[in-house]
Amino acid sequence: MSDASHANADDDLRDELPDDLNAVEHTLLYEFPDNSRRRKPGLLYLVVAAICLVLWLAKNDDSALVNDGFLWAAILLGVVGLFSITSGWRMKIDEQQALVAAQGAVEFAVGHASAQQVWRGLRSRPTWRVLCYSAEDPPRRRGLVLVDAVDGHVVEHLVQENPIEDWDV
Repeated sequence: MSDASHANADDDLRDELPDDLNAVEHTLLYEFPDNSRRRKPGLLYLVVAAICLVLWLAKNDDSALVNDGFLWAAILLGVVGLFSITSGWRMKIDEQQALVAAQGAVEFAVGHASAQQVWRGLRSRPTWRVLCYSAEDPPRRRGLVLVDAVDGHVVEHLVQENPIEDWDV
């Protein structure tokens, strides 16, 4: 294979984003998935845990197929199921409402801002992390605000001067 044909073959191989992740061509509003979806698999885990426990109680001494592994599976699935159900928070605050809450938490008029969903705590409570910059050009101040996605209260915020960056170097 010549160098020219080898280079041409490399040009044909390109990484591309899947269509559902391509934000440039996506024109509709995007709705962030709700964490309450975790409850459905949690219920499924609890049902399977109950079946394992019933089989272990009914057939433990009589069956070669049912052993103490069924008890351990029931315990593990029960714990995971309870965790899934209790961490399935229903999000009542979307990213637009979080941006408004962040605007109220910082002491400056917000220009550019972005929101990202994160989870905090052992039970994975959904929280919006909002990064915002003041409206001046270039922005003189910046802020980081955590807004609870369940009830909308501001968990904490940090405001500081935006360092001047010299882009002429």
